[in-house]
Amino acid sequence: MAMDLVQQTLLWAFLIALVVGAIANKTNFCTMGAVSDCVNTGDSGRMRAWVFAIASAITAVALLETWGQVDLSLVEQGDTGKPPYTAPQFTWLRYILGGLLFGIGMTLGSGCGNKTLVRIGGGNLKSIFVFLVMGAGAYLMIYTDFGFYTFLQWMPTMDFTDYAIPSQGIDAILLHGLPLGVENPQNAKLIIALIIAVALFIWCFKSVDFYKSVDNIVGGTVIGIAVAAAWYITAGPHGQELLEEAPFLDQVPYDVGAQSLTFVKPSGHFYYWIREGFASQYLSFALVAASGIIIGSFIYAIFTKAFRIEWFASMKDFVNHFIGGLLMGIGGVLSLGCTFGQAISGASTLALGALLTFIFIVLGAATTMKVSYYKLLYGDEASFPKALLAALADLKLIPAKWRQLEAI
Repeated sequence: MAMDLVQQTLLWAFLIALVVGAIANKTNFCTMGAVSDCVNTGDSGRMRAWVFAIASAITAVALLETWGQVDLSLVEQGDTGKPPYTAPQFTWLRYILGGLLFGIGMTLGSGCGNKTLVRIGGGNLKSIFVFLVMGAGAYLMIYTDFGFYTFLQWMPTMDFTDYAIPSQGIDAILLHGLPLGVENPQNAKLIIALIIAVALFIWCFKSVDFYKSVDNIVGGTVIGIAVAAAWYITAGPHGQELLEEAPFLDQVPYDVGAQSLTFVKPSGHFYYWIREGFASQYLSFALVAASGIIIGSFIYAIFTKAFRIEWFASMKDFVNHFIGGLLMGIGGVLSLGCTFGQAISGASTLALGALLTFIFIVLGAATTMKVSYYKLLYGDEASFPKALLAALADLKLIPAKWRQLEAI
């Protein structure tokens, strides 16, 4: 019997993520590791691989949109975009605070949402725990009023439509600033996207840290293309047909809409799926994609004999991972995505919120690493305020004279 539209969509989600899981494991694509390498050793190879994935996704998505194969206007609204990356309502503080929380969390939890899934596939039992705690935080944010009363009700919102700008897309903002009208906005958007992508590609190849490693290039390329492929499935002809038909199906599928790869939301969906009695109707695109990451990583780990069971080394290790998972769940939903969901998938739509989230995830992670190093080196002498000041001075965010600990 032929598969229906929902089944086809979920199958594609699984297959795309299966490839990403295997490639991420093979190439050691890791956004937390990317920040760690920069902070610890000055090696920017994995950071550039992350940026290369962003540039690849921007290029592929822009071409697909120009050729009429995806409709990214769907992500301007919450009912068709999951999430609405380029919505004109710009709650800028959610991206800043959410990014910071997620960056801190992924450092304490030994990796972002994607890396957590990759490690589960590789036998890491700690990552199963992180996924469950992250899911609890995400569930609170998605399915209860916790997110609104704790964060959103007091956060200021800027509406770009007040300035005759239709969305928070960087292209829309730039085009609005042009003194003359644009005859073909789609071609103009393509040009803007390609200029941004080329600039990012050039930056990536300016360092031998990046191009000396085939893994960096392969990982960034495959992941960027995978993000674009997910957009093609959910925002292309197939996805648009599903959006039209979904409300009239006997069982309305859950969370249908234009979306790409993201790995905090599915942890919350996992609990919702359990709550609904494991009904297939509640198997979302995001949740199935998460399972694909795990299986892809598992297959690679088995074939390369890299599968290893890991558990917590100490109670402190346990507590750090608990806090990290919770912060990732809360922060990832608050910022509408993680190092994948915003910093690659969101960035591929040219959403301004994605740029803010990326910056503050990196800042949160780098600061947390620096604070941890100072506390480790100085022991009791390094109170949290002293370690924080030293970390911020190292990152050149405050004057060096404010530090109270010698640089490490």
